[in-house]
Amino acid sequence: MTEQDRQSDAATPESSVLPVPSEPIPAVNAACWFLTGPTASGKSATAMALAEKIDAEIISLDSMAIYREMDIGTAKPAVSERVVAHHLLDIRVCTEEFSVAQYLEAAHSCVAEILARGKVPLFVGGTPMYLKVLLRGMFVGPPADWEFRGQVQEQIDLHGNELIHQQLERVDPLSAHKLHPNDIRRVIRALEVFHLTGVPISHQQQQFEDQGASGRQNVFVLSWPRPRLHQRIEQRVEQMFESGFVAEVEALVEKYGSLGRTAAQAVGYQEVLALLNKKCSLDDAIEQVKIRTRRFARRQETWFRGFEECIWIPQVVPVEIGDTVDQILEQSE
Repeated sequence: MTEQDRQSDAATPESSVLPVPSEPIPAVNAACWFLTGPTASGKSATAMALAEKIDAEIISLDSMAIYREMDIGTAKPAVSERVVAHHLLDIRVCTEEFSVAQYLEAAHSCVAEILARGKVPLFVGGTPMYLKVLLRGMFVGPPADWEFRGQVQEQIDLHGNELIHQQLERVDPLSAHKLHPNDIRRVIRALEVFHLTGVPISHQQQQFEDQGASGRQNVFVLSWPRPRLHQRIEQRVEQMFESGFVAEVEALVEKYGSLGRTAAQAVGYQEVLALLNKKCSLDDAIEQVKIRTRRFARRQETWFRGFEECIWIPQVVPVEIGDTVDQILEQSE
């Protein structure tokens, strides 16, 4: 069988075609509030002060804070600091996966319960994809096919990214146009969805990708000047290591053997795992965490600028949480 035959055969086998999901998951209730911002921007402390003012319960908007025992590296607020009820923290162990769709479904349940108690749901965190689906809803698509992904990864290892991108161009030109060949994760997902459903992912998710602002008013972003944010990031990273970050990861590895795919790629945890595997020194690990965290913060800000709903709340030194909360309330709906 030629390479072309294998590609064609892998694209639309009758036995693997699944029905296209007919019921997308909608956005959350319009009564929700959102407080987001790049890492180290001061969201947790501000959120608790804001929650007390608006009689809210907090729902985590952080894809890593869902994991139990991953506390230091996620800057998760300590139980003693949670002056209001928190939800979607510590709901999985680090070996488990937790999809965006699962998060959105869990968020809907939390929102319904909070509203039933007469409280305000306040989402707090910095995971941009979570924010997107909360505001827009999402096309779910089929679950991951790890065997297929492994086969595609083998092709990438042998032939490079361009060949896989060319395959995507043949079955889903619109997705290929949007995705850079180096955006391997999304290229593979687009191929996977076509492989499993026979329908391009671009056709299935078009309504969400093209949907504009949701019209919400209470979506706030804490914003810092770039140099000051970098200082805050460096201070946070150093504090993490001083507080026992390496011991935290070491304990997880000892208890579970390894971290799951998602947890092992988290900012900081990946670098500490490399340290524990003697692939770098402690100083190198700390520096790499700082670099990667700064890059992540830039990506977060880029995402947030793409949401027309976002209201930016400038931060200054010295930080006065009360003033920040007052600014938010002045600009709320």
